[in-house]
Amino acid sequence: MTSFAPDSIVLNRKLPLWYQVSQSLRASILGRSPHDPLRLPTEEQLAGHYGVSVLTMRQALKELEDEGLITRHRRRGTFIEPDVRQSAPVRLLGSVDAIVAQQSGMTTELLDHGPAPVPVAYAELFPEADTVAAYHRLRSDEKTGEPTNHARNYVRPELGEQIDLDDLARWPMTKVLRDVVGVRISRITDSVEARLADPETARLLEVPLLSPILHYTGITYDEEGRVLDVAVIHYRGDRFSFTVTLDAD
Repeated sequence: MTSFAPDSIVLNRKLPLWYQVSQSLRASILGRSPHDPLRLPTEEQLAGHYGVSVLTMRQALKELEDEGLITRHRRRGTFIEPDVRQSAPVRLLGSVDAIVAQQSGMTTELLDHGPAPVPVAYAELFPEADTVAAYHRLRSDEKTGEPTNHARNYVRPELGEQIDLDDLARWPMTKVLRDVVGVRISRITDSVEARLADPETARLLEVPLLSPILHYTGITYDEEGRVLDVAVIHYRGDRFSFTVTLDAD
């Protein structure tokens, strides 16, 4: 068996299993070391790893194949594409691991951080706070160095005191809050809209002024319904597409 070791996940039975498995595999593929082998374990081995059926595993692998991350060859096996396509989908389906996977395969530069007044647009989300811990980061493609998006996070001040900046250079805020700080996340509400690049976004993402971008807002809540984090991300319109998956059940 190959040494490629995808992360295990706790599957949420309210969401399609194939989707959750595909997102976990996607994160592992994009976060792999350049020295890791390109060949994946067999369908049966992967299914056993995740505790799902082979049929579910095949559906998850087909999702990655359609995205251009892997190729499957009869009798030879399944292989990671050495040069995956740069255009990546922005997917909305209520899984924290999907949000983490979305931001894998990128390098992160922390542009600015520190306490800041609560932005007027989000004042009602932090009713008891005058300030938030604010972070501004620029993400770039790990292989090409090309900027892909820049993100601002507005976090409850008491949580900001527990965040290590080194962790933010490696992981998305969602993962830092959940796995490092240890907060229990109940849900994340997402919205995406088309906009035109303002001067700051055009400069950071190296695109022409007023070129199309995707404007994403993600609001993270704890189990008591309190807002933990508001993430505002601007994606390059020529590097990302917008996909929504709806579960009919």
